[in-house]
Amino acid sequence: MFVLELTYIAPLDRVEAAHAEHLAWLDAHYASGVFLASGRKVPRDGGIILAVGDDRAKMEEITRSDPFTVAGVCEYTITEFVPTKTAPALEAYRQERPPS
Repeated sequence: MFVLELTYIAPLDRVEAAHAEHLAWLDAHYASGVFLASGRKVPRDGGIILAVGDDRAKMEEITRSDPFTVAGVCEYTITEFVPTKTAPALEAYRQERPPS
């Protein structure tokens, strides 16, 4: 599982100009089952996406295709983690603890 953290690097008016395309991009990745949750950070200086996948390179490819990235209004930090404990609704994404 991955936490994709967006940080805006441009004024909000430029972010807003790419927002509709960004929402369509999000919808496509929700439909494919890759994205589980997303939203704005508070204060509004970027956003967070919770994504599932086994391949960091694929996550990097996905973030490069974000209209916000293409428009040059955000940068991503990608953090991979192993969800060993989850709420019941996310049990399907729970993984075994890796050996030490």
